[in-house]
Amino acid sequence: MNQPKTYARVLTIAGSDSGGGAGIQADLKTIAANGCYGASVITALTAQNTLGVTGIHAVPVDFVAAQMDAVLGDIGADAVKIGMLFSPELIRTVAAGLTRHGVRIVVLDPVMVAQSGDKLLQDEAIDALTRELIPLATLITPNLPEASVLLGRDIDTAEAARAAVMDLAALGCGSVLVKGGHLESGDSDDTLLIGPENRVVTLRGERIPTRNNHGTGCTLSSAIASNLAKGHDVETAVRNAKEYISGAIRAGAGYVIGKGHGPVHHFYKFFM
Repeated sequence: MNQPKTYARVLTIAGSDSGGGAGIQADLKTIAANGCYGASVITALTAQNTLGVTGIHAVPVDFVAAQMDAVLGDIGADAVKIGMLFSPELIRTVAAGLTRHGVRIVVLDPVMVAQSGDKLLQDEAIDALTRELIPLATLITPNLPEASVLLGRDIDTAEAARAAVMDLAALGCGSVLVKGGHLESGDSDDTLLIGPENRVVTLRGERIPTRNNHGTGCTLSSAIASNLAKGHDVETAVRNAKEYISGAIRAGAGYVIGKGHGPVHHFYKFFM
């Protein structure tokens, strides 16, 4: 008798992007494209398009908790990806839910600012993020500006990024990926600290000319979570996810959608 099949399950906890390029929408596309079953907990609704964010409507924290209990109490999750968390109350609610359900694999993308420059995290939420959520994370994936905020100093070179991953790990997370897309040099290299091995790896990245870079951080972190859900180790998961996002950026560069920063092509492996 054949055993019933099951999915690798990824839960994304993030905000909704009405334009479809980032947030929950990008996460679910990415999870599906990487061969996993996606479920969602929506933390905020944004009025958003390729030009920017015109409004944010926070979901009541008790309803966020109810969404987490509904999904994790029934479907479960092999990995959880966390994106936009607007307030300290929301951060504490999500941290409590992860603890309550014994979630083991957490990828935290500390979203603070949208591609358009719009602020997505309250100032007072940064302390809660550092104290309550980062210590629960298997991997955190800040870009250079986000790493700078978390550590309270400028991080704008590859050398500074190598020092930053060690200091960020001291906040209590398992591993750290500092993304190098904001490097002023021509490179777009990422710096990965594999915490359990205390090993730092430089992951070379091609800078692809395109204005369609909306949602790249969401997409990368969701791809990492998908690979972790399928059983890969952190380094393999990050390398696979970087290959996926590079392909998605390259494939999406030739499209025009909206008047501003368009999305990457999440399903480039399936149609062009």
